[in-house]
Amino acid sequence: MDFETPDLSAALPELWLLAATCGVLVVDLFSSDPRRTVTLYLAQGALLVTAVVALATQWGPAEVAFSGHYVVDSLGAVVKAAAVLLSALALGYSRPYLSERGLLQGEYYLLTLFASLGMLVIASGASLLTLYLGLELLSLSLYALVGYHRDSPRAPEAAMKYFVLGALASGILLYGMSMVYGASASLELRVIADVAAHHEDPLLLLFGTAFMLVGVAFKLGAAPFHAWVPDVYQGAPTPVTLLISTAPKVAVVALFLRLFVDGLGPLHPELQPMLLFVAGASLLVGNLVAIVQTNLKRMLAYSAISHAGFIFVGFAAGTEAGHAAALFYTITYSIMAAGAFGLVTVLSRAGLEAEEIADLRGLNERHPVYAGVLLLVLISMTGIPGTVGFYAKYLVLQAAVEAGLIPMAIFAVIAAVVGAFYYLRVLKVAYFDLPEAGQDTAALPSPGASAPIRSLLVINGVAVLVLGVFPERLIALCRAAIGI
Repeated sequence: MDFETPDLSAALPELWLLAATCGVLVVDLFSSDPRRTVTLYLAQGALLVTAVVALATQWGPAEVAFSGHYVVDSLGAVVKAAAVLLSALALGYSRPYLSERGLLQGEYYLLTLFASLGMLVIASGASLLTLYLGLELLSLSLYALVGYHRDSPRAPEAAMKYFVLGALASGILLYGMSMVYGASASLELRVIADVAAHHEDPLLLLFGTAFMLVGVAFKLGAAPFHAWVPDVYQGAPTPVTLLISTAPKVAVVALFLRLFVDGLGPLHPELQPMLLFVAGASLLVGNLVAIVQTNLKRMLAYSAISHAGFIFVGFAAGTEAGHAAALFYTITYSIMAAGAFGLVTVLSRAGLEAEEIADLRGLNERHPVYAGVLLLVLISMTGIPGTVGFYAKYLVLQAAVEAGLIPMAIFAVIAAVVGAFYYLRVLKVAYFDLPEAGQDTAALPSPGASAPIRSLLVINGVAVLVLGVFPERLIALCRAAIGI
C-alpha cells in the first residue's frame, strides 16, 4: 500500500470537530457553572459549524484522499450535515431532563461530540479500516451514554445488553471484512469493487458480505438482529434514546452505501434476497409486536424496527432511486423520532417518566399545542398524505416497484396499514381519554422545560408538516448526494 503526504484540508469537518471537542473539554474542566450553560452552547455551536463546513468544503465530485482511505463527495457532506444537526437537536432537548436528575455534567456533551465525530468518519470512509474505526468510535460513545444514569435500575442493564450484543455484532462485521480483504487483497472500497466486478468465483466475497450485512443490520436495528432495540430504548435516559434513534441511523445508512454500493455493488443480485429477508422480517416483527406495547418508548422502539424495514426495501431495490429514497427516509424518520422522544423528554419530570401510553391521558385538554405536535409526528410516521412521512414511504415504494419488487411493495403497504393502529391508539389516548381519579399524570410539562425547549418541540413538529408540504428541496438534496 502506497502512502502519500495527506492533504489535511480534505478532512476539515473532522479536524474542526475534534479540535472543538478538545476545546469544550478544557472549558468544561474549568467551568464552575453547575448548569453547564457554556458547555452546551459551545457543543451545539461546534456541531452547527461542522454542518456548514461539511457542506461548504465537501459538496461536489468525489475525490479520494489519505491514500485511498477517505473520500470527499456530496454523499458524505449531506450525511455529515444531517448527523451533526440531529445531534445538536438532541442536545437541545436534553438539558431540563438531565438537570432535574442531577446528570448535567460535561461528560454527556463530550460523549455526544465524540459520537458525532465517529459519524463523520463513517460518512467519508473509503476503506474497510476507516469505516470500522468510525463505527467503533460511534458505538463506544453510545454504550457509555446508555449507561450514563448510573443510579437508574434500568440504564446499567440496558448498557450492558447493548455493549455485549454490540460487541458481538462488531465482531461479526469485522470477520466479514476480513473475508472481503482476503478475497480482494485490499482495504480500499474502489479496489474491492473492481475485484467484485471481475471475480470469476466470488464465493469468499459473498461469505464476507453476508457477515457484514449482519453487522450493519444490527446497527440499524433491523430484524432479526433487533433484540437490543426495545431494551436499550426503554432503559436509556430519554435524551440518549432520542440521540440513538436519530443521528446514528443516518450514519449507518452511509455505512451501508459505502460498503454495499461503493465497495460490493457488483454483487447486489446475490445480496438482494438477504436484503429482502431483512426488510420483510423487520416490517413483520416491528409492526406486530408494537401493537401490544403499553410503554411508549418500547412502542417507538418496535416502530423503529418497522421503519428500518422500509429503509431496507430501498436498499433491496438496488437502484440510485432506491438509495436516494432510503437516505431521504432515514433523515425524515430521524426528524419525526426526535419530535416523539422530545415530547417524552419535555413531559417527563423528576419522579415521573412520561413513557407509558396511559401517561398521555388528558394531554389535549391540558396542552393542546403538545398534543398537536404528537399528532403531526405520529400521523407522519403512519404515512398520512400531507406529512413528510408520506413522501418517505412513497419514494421507497416507487423505487421498489420500478425495480420489480412488487410483492415486497405490497407487503410494505400492508405493514404500514397495520402500523397505523398503534399510532392512532396513542392519539386516541391523548385526545379522548381522561386521567383516572387520583392518577399522577404526565400530561404536565416538566418545570425545567423552559420556553426555548418548548419552542424547539413546536418547531420540530412544524418541520414535519412543512417538509410534507414542500419536500422537493430535501428530495433533490438526497438525490444529488447519491448522484442522480
